[in-house]
Amino acid sequence: MPDEVDQLCGRLTGVTTEPYAGVEYHHGTLHGHSVVVCCAGMGKANAASTTQVLITKYGAEAIIFSGIAGNMTSKIGIGDVVVGKTVFYHDAELAMLCQSAPFLKEYQGDPTLTQAALKACEACGVKALAGRIATGDLFVGDAATKKAIEEKCHPDCVEMEGAAVSQIAGRNQVPCVILRAMSDNADESGHELLVVKKFSIAEYVHTATEIVARMVASL
Repeated sequence: MPDEVDQLCGRLTGVTTEPYAGVEYHHGTLHGHSVVVCCAGMGKANAASTTQVLITKYGAEAIIFSGIAGNMTSKIGIGDVVVGKTVFYHDAELAMLCQSAPFLKEYQGDPTLTQAALKACEACGVKALAGRIATGDLFVGDAATKKAIEEKCHPDCVEMEGAAVSQIAGRNQVPCVILRAMSDNADESGHELLVVKKFSIAEYVHTATEIVARMVASL
């Protein structure tokens, strides 16, 4: 998200910014690591395109993707985090999709990045679990759609980009991890909060920035 990009860039040294294919890429140094920060854009196509640019143009050796999601489990609540141990599409024909590289129906979060994320959440006092993240281009904001997704694939949360990031990272053999803070419960109340009332992400952005910064410092 733009606010998250701004906060992360505020921690970088030697920042330069380059617009490319509709996205601004901010390059700098964080805890001794060369880092590129950007806002991927909503949906699978935007996420996939941006991930490939990070790898091809900027030589990314690891991808950390963070954002918000609709909660689908009673194990956590609003404001808690799901770290993507397993990420997959809930709206794709997986038997056909896996006929192309990386030839998978589900994508596993990199173990090192996953542990770094969980430790960073713990250090920030944020409840987190390594769980299942479901991706689709549809915003889930009603109980009927939520129930259908639950019955189909039993995710811990639902969002719009994670599997696309993971798929492209997998095609390029680049480790990645998806982090999602629970902003709503993927039902009518979530639609009201995020779409109608334009949910404020200020608190999430501050926490996410700290989590990502701690992750980078630990790598």
